[in-house]
Amino acid sequence: MGNQKVLDEITGKIKEVFDRSPARDLEKNLRAMLQSGFSRLDLVTREEFDVQQEVLLRTREKLNALEARLAELEALQRSGAAHQVEPEG
Repeated sequence: MGNQKVLDEITGKIKEVFDRSPARDLEKNLRAMLQSGFSRLDLVTREEFDVQQEVLLRTREKLNALEARLAELEALQRSGAAHQVEPEG
């Protein structure tokens, strides 16, 4: 238990020194610079990416179903047209 108290005190002192040092300002400046750079890259969050990926998957499934239905209807039309055209004679 005494060791934990000593470690907590050391950690607290290090944090105080770090908070008062120029390193703290450097961290803030670096973070602001990175955020500025990322905002210019027009990035999306992982959540937004996952949502759009799901939308694309559903759209692709609907497109495949529509293409299959169209092929079916075209086949029916061709078979119907072939039955209606009779040779003259």
